[in-house]
Amino acid sequence: MTHTMPTIGDIAPDFTLPQDGGDPITLSKLSKGPVVLFFYPKDSTPGCTTEAIDFTSLLPDFQKLGVHVLGVSKDSVKRHENFRAKHTLGIPLLSDAEGDVCERYGTWGEKKNYGRTYMGITRTTFLIGEDDRIAQVWEKVKVKEHAQAVLAEARALVGGA
Repeated sequence: MTHTMPTIGDIAPDFTLPQDGGDPITLSKLSKGPVVLFFYPKDSTPGCTTEAIDFTSLLPDFQKLGVHVLGVSKDSVKRHENFRAKHTLGIPLLSDAEGDVCERYGTWGEKKNYGRTYMGITRTTFLIGEDDRIAQVWEKVKVKEHAQAVLAEARALVGGA
């Protein structure tokens, strides 16, 4: 079953997923504040590593704004724990091993690489407002300076300078 990607103004689909080194996280049960939800293809690949490190380095800025930052992939909790330890990552990494959340957010689909077609996660980031609505969507993300762009939008959303 293929779901379409939620767009700006849509209610963000709720979910509960296991995280590396902690209790499962339920989107609707997070303390008040916007949420950055970034979907990425695979732990320990170059682009995903850079993206996770960039979000980690900006985490204090997101936290000052009261913004939660969560990474999601289909990797296992164990792989997430290894990835976090290897790169000293500060953001929770959620394991969507069954792919249900990826489906509901429309990030699971056909990809092409070097002429090969396969199914995978499209690197996509959602900024979800305190009203549980999608405030911004970045599709087919290019990693360079992406975390900074998301931080700028989060600042605008919360009215911070």
